[in-house]
Amino acid sequence: MPSSTTPAPDSLARDVRLYVFREAAATARVPQPPQIAEALGRSPAEIQEALRELAAGKVLILAPNDGNIWAANPFCAVASGFRVDARGRTYQAICIWDALGVAAALGADAVIRASCGDCSEPMTLKIQSGALTEGEGLVHFAVPAHHWWDNIGFT
Repeated sequence: MPSSTTPAPDSLARDVRLYVFREAAATARVPQPPQIAEALGRSPAEIQEALRELAAGKVLILAPNDGNIWAANPFCAVASGFRVDARGRTYQAICIWDALGVAAALGADAVIRASCGDCSEPMTLKIQSGALTEGEGLVHFAVPAHHWWDNIGFT
């Protein structure tokens, strides 16, 4: 049973989640376990457990084999082919769906730069006041949405 000075595990997972998403939105960088542990004053083991809990709930995606955060959707922790320029920063997204999600999550005007998945031609989309104002193309999902989490890395 947690003591009065130690938050319950669900409370820690909530605190980790809020910290990760706030930090990602504010800095365009997804924080990693050591930074989270330091910021929240918790042990690395406690943070890893909270991250595993969040990953099991599909709140974020952990990188295979190392426990670092790969993505806190819509924010991606690694360089990708889907860049979102907003608020004077460049955010990364895993896919075009998440790139649009970054602009929505930030509530900011944005320019999304990506490449066509078919022909590799550069594509630019502009979001202003919450609406797509420039850009054309098709969004193709090779995997049906109900199977995305079967292998989210591939999807």
